[in-house]
Amino acid sequence: MIEISTAEHESFNNDGFLIVDSLIESSIVPDLHQAFSDLFRGKFESGVRPDEVNWQEATGDPSLSRQICNGWKANRDIARVVLDEAIGKAIASLAGWPGVRIMIDNVVWKPPATKSLGFHQDSAYLSWFTPSDLLTCWIALDDTRADGGTIEFVRGSHKWKLSEPEGEFHAPEDYRKPMREAAAREGVDPEIVYIEVDAGGGSFHHGWTWHGSGANLSANPRRSLVLHAMRSDVEYVPENFAQGIGPIYSRYKRLGDNQLDENYFPILWREDGYRTPQIDNYLGSRS
Repeated sequence: MIEISTAEHESFNNDGFLIVDSLIESSIVPDLHQAFSDLFRGKFESGVRPDEVNWQEATGDPSLSRQICNGWKANRDIARVVLDEAIGKAIASLAGWPGVRIMIDNVVWKPPATKSLGFHQDSAYLSWFTPSDLLTCWIALDDTRADGGTIEFVRGSHKWKLSEPEGEFHAPEDYRKPMREAAAREGVDPEIVYIEVDAGGGSFHHGWTWHGSGANLSANPRRSLVLHAMRSDVEYVPENFAQGIGPIYSRYKRLGDNQLDENYFPILWREDGYRTPQIDNYLGSRS
């Protein structure tokens, strides 16, 4: 169980993020390391290819961070974490939502000497569903330090004016530039917070919190597993499919309505006790 105290609620609401020392058991970290290795070698344990495969061992640029989206569909060790009911309930508690479903996961691996990931706001890309609220759980699978390219948040930036997406995500020349420009429009001096936790710890952050990560200047890898969660009662907005990542995930729209199909966006937790039943069938079928 992940208990969120009143003080932690207040901290999250004020800062736009919350650092948590332990999100998963350290005993499962080696299995997740193996899952990362398999995914980036093109080995998909479930037989299903992830929705976005942005790096593979045979062809990927070694200077870039490795990323896969919706690794949960390809590997059940990944799925057991990002589809976890306790994490879903903690997200609902922080967000004040009636329920939570997964939008996507990110499998991110930054070996030593890999370049930065640009500062951005997750919710700026999400007009393809409504309400487009988002809350993210970021889980470190290695001990993270400032010089290792850990995630960086700007305290209180979720309260800034909403911005349009801008700048490169993978290896921009100046990875903080979009954030600095947004801070200048606000007339504030941004306070950057590095998330330094041991493997198994991590953070939650608001969909409008500015964040990114620098180059990995350490001798150690920085692997992280990220759950981007949305409300359980969201609906598609078809007229906005051309924006953001809508062209990718709109492929799952049903013909007759704008409801998101639970087979592709399963519900992790809902206040009435409901949870997509196919989850446990999927997780329990591994031999």
